[in-house]
Amino acid sequence: MSHMKVFHDSDPSTCVWDSSEPSAIANALAEHGIRFEQWPTHANLQAGSPSDQVLSAYKEQIEHLCSEQGYQTVDVISLNGTLPEVAANVPQLREKFLSEHTHSEDEVRFFVAGQGLFSLHLKGKVFEVLCQRGDLISVPAGTEHWFDMGACPQFAAIRFFNNPEGWVANYTGKTIAENFSRLEY
Repeated sequence: MSHMKVFHDSDPSTCVWDSSEPSAIANALAEHGIRFEQWPTHANLQAGSPSDQVLSAYKEQIEHLCSEQGYQTVDVISLNGTLPEVAANVPQLREKFLSEHTHSEDEVRFFVAGQGLFSLHLKGKVFEVLCQRGDLISVPAGTEHWFDMGACPQFAAIRFFNNPEGWVANYTGKTIAENFSRLEY
C-alpha cells in the first residue's frame, strides 16, 4: 500500500502528516507540482522480470504517456536482490541514488512490481513517499530528492525520460538524506 509521511527538514523525528490514502497523497503532492497516480498492473510481472516483457505488457500506457508528455526514452529497471548476480552490485547502485540530487528533466517512474522510497525535499519539508506496485510518480525537474531501493531491492519500474542519455543526477552536496528514513526502516 502506498504511504506518505511528511517531516520538517530540520526534525526527522517528528512526522507532521501521514497517510496511506492514495487520493490524499496525490492531492498533497499536486500542491508541489508532483504527479502521483495509480495505474492497473499485470499480475504476471515481478521484480526481476525482463525489460522486454515489462515494456510489452504496458505498451499502450507507455505510448499514451509519451505522447502526452513528450518523453523520448523509456526503459525498465528490474531488480531482484535475492539473486547473487544482482546482490553483488546493490551497495554501489543503492548509494548512487541515496544522496540528495536534482535532474534537469522530470523523473518519472511507474512501479510495475515491488516498492521504492522517494524522499522529496520541498519548501522546508521532507515528503517520504513509499511507492508500490501500481504507483506512478513524476518528480519535476529541479526538485531536490533522493531514492532508496533498500538493501535487498525487489522492484520493477518503467522509467520515462526527455533526455536520450537517461538518468543524469546533479548532486546538491547536502547531507540531509543521511538523517531520514531508509526503506528497511
